[in-house]
Amino acid sequence: MIWHLFAAITAALAGAGIALLLRNLTRNRIPKWIVPVFAGIGMLAYTVHYEYTWFETKQARLPEGSVIVESEIGHMLWRPWTVMYPMPLSYTVLDGANVQVEATTQGRIARFVLYRFKKEHLVSTVTSSNRQLICNERAMFRLNEAGQAKLETMTMLDADAPLYRVICAGEKL
Repeated sequence: MIWHLFAAITAALAGAGIALLLRNLTRNRIPKWIVPVFAGIGMLAYTVHYEYTWFETKQARLPEGSVIVESEIGHMLWRPWTVMYPMPLSYTVLDGANVQVEATTQGRIARFVLYRFKKEHLVSTVTSSNRQLICNERAMFRLNEAGQAKLETMTMLDADAPLYRVICAGEKL
């Protein structure tokens, strides 16, 4: 987070420097208040750039075998530019390297870990949960600490859901 503060201050100094250069080139015909305005524009530009590149930056840092199975974009009232250009808010990653698939009489049963990354102001929060998926029924359950499926957490997946396609159909996304 300290690096974001450093980058925002650098962007503000760059914006103020551009304003000072413009004032100098026009022999001070541009008013003095343009310097803090350009500094603010520089900080705002850095913040907007960071918010829109957050998803790609985090995606590039994922370990080998990780698969993004869901992402969410949206807008926020206090960020009016997101109404026209929605920004990434969160995404869910399957730890593909540690998926355990077992063939049973009921069909394939898979156990895996899902990680949910959510963007908050300049930081991301990560939550993880162990899951079980019964491929024939397309039913997914959360697992408790003992490794048993909690029936009240059952979620039915569509056949075209990325998570189902990766685990049960063996597709690469």
